[in-house]
Amino acid sequence: MAASVDGEYLARLHAVTDAALSHLELDELLAGLLERIHSILEVDTCAILLLDEASDELVARAAVGIEEEVEQGVRIPVGGGFAGRIAAERRPILLPDVDRAHVLNPILREKGIKTLLGVPLIARDTVIGVLHVGSLVHRKFEDADIELLRLAGERAAMAIDHARLFEAERKARRRLEHVQAVTDAALAHLEQDELLAELLERIHSILDVDTCAILLLDEASHDLVARAAVGIEEEVEQGVRIPVGGGFAGRIAAERRPIMLPDVDHAHVLNPILREKGIKTLLGVPLIVGDKVIGVLHVGTLVHHRFTPDDVQLLELVGERVALAIERARLHEETRWLDELKLNFVAIASHELRTPAAAVYGALATMHGRELEPDVRAELEELAWKQADRMRRLIEQLLDLSRLDARSVRVRPESVVLRRVVEELIEDEGGSEVIVDIDLDLVVVVDPLVIERVVSNLLANARNHGRPPVRITAEVRNRYLRLAVDDAGEGVPQQLQARLFERFERGAAGEGTGLGLAIAKAYAVAHGGDLRLVPTERGARFDLTLPLS
Repeated sequence: MAASVDGEYLARLHAVTDAALSHLELDELLAGLLERIHSILEVDTCAILLLDEASDELVARAAVGIEEEVEQGVRIPVGGGFAGRIAAERRPILLPDVDRAHVLNPILREKGIKTLLGVPLIARDTVIGVLHVGSLVHRKFEDADIELLRLAGERAAMAIDHARLFEAERKARRRLEHVQAVTDAALAHLEQDELLAELLERIHSILDVDTCAILLLDEASHDLVARAAVGIEEEVEQGVRIPVGGGFAGRIAAERRPIMLPDVDHAHVLNPILREKGIKTLLGVPLIVGDKVIGVLHVGTLVHHRFTPDDVQLLELVGERVALAIERARLHEETRWLDELKLNFVAIASHELRTPAAAVYGALATMHGRELEPDVRAELEELAWKQADRMRRLIEQLLDLSRLDARSVRVRPESVVLRRVVEELIEDEGGSEVIVDIDLDLVVVVDPLVIERVVSNLLANARNHGRPPVRITAEVRNRYLRLAVDDAGEGVPQQLQARLFERFERGAAGEGTGLGLAIAKAYAVAHGGDLRLVPTERGARFDLTLPLS
């Protein structure tokens, strides 16, 4: 039915304009426009395809009469077929007989469309899509119909462009609100465990995902360790560890970029819990502070899900806030720990020094200006000497601990003949009945200081609490030096084992300063290794493990 350029024509065009101005939501707008155009031109079908700039394809977004176009996600390349030509040539195109024309969309023929008319949608001199109408009978569209559809297309294009701008602004505002929600959580908590739990709840809700997890880097082992999770709590409960560079999370940390796994079932993942829980799609980002990766944040869904570029960007922004919050919490915890350590250290150290200092002062005060029997004076001198030596050793150990606490101890590895170093230590310590079972040719690259501090303290511990003979053995295995010190004493009481390496822990005998084992372990850890008590049937066995440079 032709339309003349008169009051009725303008009224019809005004109806399209009203629909264009009354909606800001894109989907509602498209539906409203199609209903008006479908009615005004008295056609059987009406559809809008919008341009996907990334693929340079027209994608069916709304339709009346051929809803299958949208349901099946029809995509037409620009320049191809009916709609593609309209977009490429930027002009209206009429197909009087669809059966004899070149069309790419099979649905048009399946629905029995006989005649098609389409116009480009142009906004700010850019083609953003195509609007086309069709008839189930052969129909002759008049020039006035074509002009009406062209003008309707102009109004529709402006309305779509306006709705898109509104949608982009709303998305940006919502993204800002989401990032602010994470930032608020980051600022509200200083305790790391509380912080991680709160952050995951926010992220879980913001991205509407089924799972969310944070893994933090263990620098000593170069593994990512599951620290907090929602939906896959087993990761934390089972202490999942993923090597950097391995699997999904390990790749994110190694490559320092977001990674998405659209189909977990057909991807390389090291964590079996992900498949056990039925996770289908994963998206993860690295947690970076400064230039240092401190962990990984990942989310997942129980159904196959297509994370959009906006989702990736949002998770990256969230990851930035999470990384800063974790670092802030760590600094807070470390500062608090150091404050507590300082207070405890001063209190305990002053208490420990008071006893020998009082003994020295008492002995000297007794001798000062008095005539004493030779044996009494000798006894007091011996007491003063022993207590002064105890103070000397205690002060040296306190200085050792202060350097370790301040992390001012530096690793200075060098090539050493291990047996020679150990034998010199035994000689300096005046040790007897110590068996050195170390290969004469064993040369290792380690810091001699850690060998000296650990072995000397272990020998002192064996002398004070064990019984001879004391045996020292060593071997190199898997690029680690493993050195053991055994004695033949009664061993470490069960009730003492849990706190054996704590400071000023002297056990029931009350001998020594109570700092030797604490210092020995601290030196081992500071050099990337460890010192532990190994259960044995008789005596005490301490194993030192050090990485070889």
